[in-house]
Amino acid sequence: MWDQQKIQDFQTDLLDWYYKNKRNLPWRADTDPYKVWISEIMLQQTRVDTVIDYYYRFMEEFPTIQDLAEADEERLLKVWQGLGYYSRARNLKVAANQIQADFNGKFPDTVEGIRSLKGIGPYTAGAIASISFGLAEPAIDGNVMRVISRLFGVEEDIAKSSTYKIFDRILRAIISHEHPGDMNQALMEVGATVSTPSATECPSWLKPFCYACAHDAHDKFPVKTKKAKPKDIYYLAAVIENNAHEHLLIQRPETGLLAKMWHYPLKEIDVKEYQALKQYWQKEDTNQLTLDLVSEDEAPDIFSEWPVVWQKRHLGEVTHTFTHLKWHILIFYGRTQNDFSPENGKWLDEQSFSTLIFPKVQQKIIQQFNKTHKVR
Repeated sequence: MWDQQKIQDFQTDLLDWYYKNKRNLPWRADTDPYKVWISEIMLQQTRVDTVIDYYYRFMEEFPTIQDLAEADEERLLKVWQGLGYYSRARNLKVAANQIQADFNGKFPDTVEGIRSLKGIGPYTAGAIASISFGLAEPAIDGNVMRVISRLFGVEEDIAKSSTYKIFDRILRAIISHEHPGDMNQALMEVGATVSTPSATECPSWLKPFCYACAHDAHDKFPVKTKKAKPKDIYYLAAVIENNAHEHLLIQRPETGLLAKMWHYPLKEIDVKEYQALKQYWQKEDTNQLTLDLVSEDEAPDIFSEWPVVWQKRHLGEVTHTFTHLKWHILIFYGRTQNDFSPENGKWLDEQSFSTLIFPKVQQKIIQQFNKTHKVR
């Protein structure tokens, strides 16, 4: 650890750099805890440049905690659409109702109160407590762990939960009690713009404090075990159109991955069957404009449950990676004269798609379908 003089020097140099170099981000315009909260939740596993437009739209739609608490869930998810990790949006609404019920509509101003809210962990609580209420609480995210591990030579694996205590102890020792929110944001800013994963050294003002620079070991920190490879899951997507030019869409269950969201019917199959269909149902003519139909005896068993005539080719595939899963989806198109209605299904024309909440993977399927399907 550093002595008190070195800590003071670091605080001064860090904050001077931050005030001169910080990015102009909309949630930094003030310290309103509601705005800080929304921005921090949005920024989880999402790029800053992606979040900016979503943040503006969210604040226009739900300018107060009460507006969020009273929000229609479908409207909330529609505003969130494209940001992914939709449980974040649902947790926001639950937490807004907690604030209304348990804190008389005022955002809690203690760490314990903030942590009691749905979806708020140590990092988000620390960010809100320090930025909005001036509490000397650390906000430890991936950027901050990378910076601190290089400054102090932390050799413990940051992927292990036990290592968090080391960073917490260091940050509590060096955080500014006069400007804790600015210091937390400064450390995040250093990690995002200066001490990036690919950085090989620190700028001149930071070098005197950096263990990694002194030992020519920037690339050694942080120590982190590789994540397990996402599990591959294989699906067929069925784009089915009726005589009214409507498409069949299915709503997912109320819990689990992509809860209550809409997509084309998906059928999970094993990898061997997926690869066989991918090869057998290839588009034979790159300029094919006619609907070459699959005969009844050619149709795979996986399609037999629906009264559908299938086009004799697939329309390509899309992939989408979640945290622990990677979906591989092969797309097929078919027509039906029957308005059959599977459980949780509905028929809609493409102009009405904007009324539903589509996950990113469904948007990819629609884009691939529109790009490759020539028959109208």
